[in-house]
Amino acid sequence: MVLLLTLAVEPALAQSQGAVCSADKLPTMIEGFFQLTTALGIVGLAIVWQADSLIEMFTLNPEQKKGLKRHKRSAMKSGVILVALGPLYTVAGTMMGFPLANCVNLAPW
Repeated sequence: MVLLLTLAVEPALAQSQGAVCSADKLPTMIEGFFQLTTALGIVGLAIVWQADSLIEMFTLNPEQKKGLKRHKRSAMKSGVILVALGPLYTVAGTMMGFPLANCVNLAPW
């Protein structure tokens, strides 16, 4: 009887831990991928910001300058979302009980 109960409960315990968390290197790979893509996004933001600033210096048309400022603002919003998304998922996912949030740290730093 005890053996039967042990066999019946064991799969439920394995499911509660999650397949991602029980894998050997998968959580570390997910963290590394997230950090890499966040770093590339921040570098891309810096490149776009500098390119827009350079083009803005040589632009005389006020409408084009407004468009470049809008583009820079949009790029900055994307960068903020990119940096804030990982920690936000970690906090909200832990509160909601997502298994991935418990074993993977998605903070970009």
